[in-house]
Amino acid sequence: IGKPYADIIFSDKKIRTFDMTSNQDEYEWHRDKTDRNIKVLAGDNWLLQFDNKMPMPLEINDEVFIPRGVFHRVYKGTTPLKIEIRE
Repeated sequence: IGKPYADIIFSDKKIRTFDMTSNQDEYEWHRDKTDRNIKVLAGDNWLLQFDNKMPMPLEINDEVFIPRGVFHRVYKGTTPLKIEIRE
């Protein structure tokens, strides 16, 4: 099983697009090995949830810091989600 997203990698960032054909159960709880700053570039009705927190909406132009080692997941929206990731 592949990942429910595709990356385009640049020298200083990644552009990640989440696949609308993936099932919600493919968006698993996980933690990253590095701190990440993400910026939402596109996507409607997606949510981001940190461990022991309520899900929060991801709106276009939102910037979110995700600390290394903190469990989190996304909930699928109604249009493809595209984010910029800087580590």
